[in-house]
Amino acid sequence: MQPNRKKLVRATFDPLPPGHIRPAGWLLRQLQIQAEGLTGHLDEFWPDIANSGWIGGTADAWERGPYWLDGLVPLAFLLDNQHLKAKAHYWITYILDHQHEDGWIGPLQENKDDGYEYDPWPVSVVLKAMTQYQEAIGDSRIIPALVRFFQRLQELLALQSLKSWARMRSADLVLSLYWLYERREEDWLLALIQTVQHQSYDWIEHFEHFLYTERQDTWEHENHGVNTSMALKQPAVWYRLSQQQQHRQAIQTIIETLDTYHGQVTGVFSADENLAGKNPSQGTELCVVVEYLFSLEVLLAILGEISLADRWERIAFNALPATFKPDMWAHQYDQQVNQVICAIDEDKIYTTNGADANVFGLEPHFGCCTANMHQGWPKFATHLWMRTQDEGLAALTYAPCTIATQLLGIPVQIQVDSNYPFSETVHIVVSTECPIRFPLLLRVPTWAEGAHIILEDGRKEPMQPGTYYRVEQEWYRPTSICLHLPMQIHAQTRYHASVSVERGPLIYALKIEEEWKQIRGEPPYADWEVHPKVPWNYALKMERADPEHSCRVIFHSPGAVPFSPEGASVHLRVKGRRIPSWTLEHNAAGSLPISPVSSAQPIEDLTLIPYGCTNLRVTEFPVLDE
Repeated sequence: MQPNRKKLVRATFDPLPPGHIRPAGWLLRQLQIQAEGLTGHLDEFWPDIANSGWIGGTADAWERGPYWLDGLVPLAFLLDNQHLKAKAHYWITYILDHQHEDGWIGPLQENKDDGYEYDPWPVSVVLKAMTQYQEAIGDSRIIPALVRFFQRLQELLALQSLKSWARMRSADLVLSLYWLYERREEDWLLALIQTVQHQSYDWIEHFEHFLYTERQDTWEHENHGVNTSMALKQPAVWYRLSQQQQHRQAIQTIIETLDTYHGQVTGVFSADENLAGKNPSQGTELCVVVEYLFSLEVLLAILGEISLADRWERIAFNALPATFKPDMWAHQYDQQVNQVICAIDEDKIYTTNGADANVFGLEPHFGCCTANMHQGWPKFATHLWMRTQDEGLAALTYAPCTIATQLLGIPVQIQVDSNYPFSETVHIVVSTECPIRFPLLLRVPTWAEGAHIILEDGRKEPMQPGTYYRVEQEWYRPTSICLHLPMQIHAQTRYHASVSVERGPLIYALKIEEEWKQIRGEPPYADWEVHPKVPWNYALKMERADPEHSCRVIFHSPGAVPFSPEGASVHLRVKGRRIPSWTLEHNAAGSLPISPVSSAQPIEDLTLIPYGCTNLRVTEFPVLDE
């Protein structure tokens, strides 16, 4: 069905339905690891999924089941995994079969502490799973179910306004309203969107007059990290209906404000549970990471801006893998940019999170991340390529995969062969069954100075960083193009004049020999502390203006687990000296010495590996005064 977009600003790009992109290479292995880990098994043993109130059980009946389902659905279709598809089908069918007579979907929330019986928040999450499922298989039950639900919601919002989590996170609800409107042109849906907007928390006003410029020690909805990650997309979501440029422009204000006061080198912001400042020892919650990624995926579809894609891949290739145990049977609640120990200690650095927030486990601190971790990698993979307004395809970032879709009714296949982000070269082969003319838009990252493309006829053309390179031609049979995206080493000045080392989209961190200590449970879903076996407190000998001179790049064959210390396929060799006075404080790397620093310790060779491959790390380093 061709979506109807009358009265809405048309999105720049349209995501492809689940199943149209199939992972290959390292991305396939990463998604298989996820399926073999918690995502593929959580419903077999964790009560909040196995006995969820969403499928008639007596455990959690709020957001946890929907969170898991929202990641399971795209993973199942990316891998074409029949076992995972069956799990998704069971959940979707149960929820649809038990829709209330009045149209409400899911359990009523009479036991929630805020007394919000008809709470739209958890339903908005399950609707995201349902719409993905419908796009994947064309399930005819879903659109009528959404119509009935939104008719009931319209009645309820006339009696009681949005409140609590639903008021803060309303953009997620509106996404499904847009999805439905594009398939059924009915003005009452637009009126309902306007009602939701009027009853929502105003995040644009929030960031225009931002009050939370310091580390926050008191929990509020307004300084809550996950609410903030979800809020990033709100102005652009409203923009589609309002057509007001101030809504579109607000995105940059929000991102810049967060970077200024709470930004971390990974592209996210600190929030352990509340906004926590720029200290690289503060934590960032896993839910903040995956919701920031999803907000960027929504923003990229609507706006298509290169800077958003730069940030999106930065978070996905660094912060996302770093928050999991490499086998994805455990996760952290909070990760740290300078993470030198993961252990339980009541003398903790976090704003309001518990002492176990950075250990790797099944349910450290609180179970929301156990439920919500699953959407990160699958949704990243399903947004690698999107459809353009002029019946073409756009590459938003690069990873090994195959795209099989239709353009103008003609089957088109694109094969992407690359070890990106670990390598600079991307090979693309376009195949069609009959001649067809359409454009390819190929994103050129802002950092890729000297990028070029080699076309099928052998011509080498420069590509401008920070743009989409357009290849428009008639395609027929296999046609090859090759991108070269040079990855220079950059040194970014960070907290206390420290330095972080970057190459392409990857951030590099100190490889620290580690010891894992089982503290709870039984493998595979046990809880683990991670302790350093070697010193971590180093300052780098680094020429900020010419970091290439201070680093040596060493390539290795990719490991079986792409994001692990053993699997790291790129190493940087640097030199540094220990800073004995830099020690642990509050069970974390202590206050970062202000650079430049001096040290009488001997010079040592140090190894940096991609941030996402580390479990312990130093990422923001003091710099030696030599």
